[in-house]
Amino acid sequence: MGSHPDGARHHYRLPGQPGLLSSPPASARCPQCEWLAQIDHAEWNHIARGETELQSVDRHFTELLQELRVAQTGVQILFAFLLGLAFTPRFPDLTGGQQVIYLATLVLSAVSAALLIAPVGYHRIVFRQRLRPQLVATGHRYAIVGLILLLLALVGAVQLAASFVLGAWASLLAAALAGLFATLWFVIPLLHRRQHQHQPSQPDPGPSAKSRSL
Repeated sequence: MGSHPDGARHHYRLPGQPGLLSSPPASARCPQCEWLAQIDHAEWNHIARGETELQSVDRHFTELLQELRVAQTGVQILFAFLLGLAFTPRFPDLTGGQQVIYLATLVLSAVSAALLIAPVGYHRIVFRQRLRPQLVATGHRYAIVGLILLLLALVGAVQLAASFVLGAWASLLAAALAGLFATLWFVIPLLHRRQHQHQPSQPDPGPSAKSRSL
């Protein structure tokens, strides 16, 4: 990957020189990412967005809340469906295996809902305690685990519903959907994160990069 998909050569201000722009090294596998790896994340935010560290944390919290709203809607609908299933006329006819899948899926969706709602309770408890960075970091971890459990709950619900139609083949369908969800939610983002790593790196940038920073 020699450049970003848009083919544009982005320019960034050098650390400590707000008015000076410079292009990333041309020899890097991903020039923009390799160049940004030499810049601290907080400093990049200040240069590119004009944000202070506190403003950056506030933005991250707003983004987190928006993402949680999307995930909460899905898990709440699933949880309501599973609760209602227990009161349908056909529920007593479930086999032992189907009842195990139902109970496991119900518990997974309940715990997922708890994790995705937890940042709200956290925020109320630490309100006006100047713990916004801790709130964002903890909420991020809650969201990741909650999404993993939501994935498992969705797969379990499909397994349970499909077992009435496909029988033993329902497990194959559930496994395929699990692979699809995992790829869309985790594998692709992780691949892009690895290819465009913006975390500060330790390797020596080389004489050419050092000369640009002088």
